[in-house]
Amino acid sequence: MNTNDHSMSQPARGFARFVQSIALLKESPIAIFGLALVMLWVILALIAPLLPLFDPNTPLEPFKKPFSDAKDGATYWLGTDHKGRDMLSRVIFGAQLVLIWATFATAVAYFFGVIMGVVAGYMGGWWDDAISFVSNVLLSFPVMVLYIIIITYLGSTGFNIVLAVTFASAPGIMRIVRGLVLDLKTRDYIFAAQTRGESPLYIMLVELLPNARGPLIVDACLRLGYTTITIAMLGYLGLGLPPPDPDWGKMIAETQPLGSFAGHMAVVPALAISSLVLGFNLLADGLREISLRD
Repeated sequence: MNTNDHSMSQPARGFARFVQSIALLKESPIAIFGLALVMLWVILALIAPLLPLFDPNTPLEPFKKPFSDAKDGATYWLGTDHKGRDMLSRVIFGAQLVLIWATFATAVAYFFGVIMGVVAGYMGGWWDDAISFVSNVLLSFPVMVLYIIIITYLGSTGFNIVLAVTFASAPGIMRIVRGLVLDLKTRDYIFAAQTRGESPLYIMLVELLPNARGPLIVDACLRLGYTTITIAMLGYLGLGLPPPDPDWGKMIAETQPLGSFAGHMAVVPALAISSLVLGFNLLADGLREISLRD
């Protein structure tokens, strides 16, 4: 056992510990419940085209209450909106857009944030000064103002939302990664890699990043929740994904002029947002709990 452990490279040991951490999810009820909520929406989004749903953009019968019967004998399980569109269809197909764009935006923000953080932390000197200065400038803008400026001038498209999330989130990710790298680069295995003559790029990508994965995975789960809220918030403000595709935030905004007459129209997408964000947060809490045990 000990011989195998010593014969393993540092990245291999890091990957093995990551696999063990995933297996330990079953020991955290919080993580299991959070994962179940997230997977519920992921599965619904994946199988949405296969489900017997109404077209999410087709007007049918407006202001139908939940569990109302449709003309063709079907059921409006969550009712219809003011334009007669089926709420269940819109919520499920809306999950596709939210999960795709939230995941993509978070991944892009992490890509740039991690690169900036590992370079600043390991290289130090003017690299650290320049990257930290740029990050501090971006962090000085209120997040909402930054979103509005970017979306207003570039247009409300999915890729511009990704751009806005990247500008808002990458500096914060950079700070987390930089702090982790500043601690990790003093470890013996880093000195051993430097003694072997490994390049800075190899050390940053192979030695440092795999060993910083724990806090980053937890933070990524939280940021997925934040990004979900951001997309809904932009949709509510009319700066989200373009129509006619269903947008959870826009679905809530459309109920404002209608008052309490269409309360279910606001409750359904609000519960969808809350459940998905809750799932990401609980998963992050469970992973943090597991990492503390480890």
